[in-house]
Amino acid sequence: MKARELMTPGAECIGENDSLTQAAQKLRDLNVGSLPICGEDDMLKGALTDRDIVVKALAEGMEPNSTRAGALAEGKPVTIGADDSIEEAIRTMQEHKVRRLPVIDGHELVGMLAQADIARNFPEDRVGELVEFISY
Repeated sequence: MKARELMTPGAECIGENDSLTQAAQKLRDLNVGSLPICGEDDMLKGALTDRDIVVKALAEGMEPNSTRAGALAEGKPVTIGADDSIEEAIRTMQEHKVRRLPVIDGHELVGMLAQADIARNFPEDRVGELVEFISY
């Protein structure tokens, strides 16, 4: 199986210049816990989670209406290619300790692959591996 077969297509980004308030509202409206951060050039800049907003911003006294989402983007974004295998996605999630991966085709964001997407489609004979994967 390939990432594109299990991903949730049509991922939405939060703009790097959008406020954390706008990001929180988008997370709420989409009922998701993470959004890719996209730059003005439509390139991925990172990812933003609801936890990032609370722990890295609010708890540190940052003003959510004036702090930009891009301020919380750290390092090079961790992604998976649309045609990469699910095994590669699992390795990437384990290595980087993330539960969601933006899926790219070339440089275009085409979806998101979450741990839950894999769990729903994981072969029964590999449940032990999945449990280990989830328990990192």
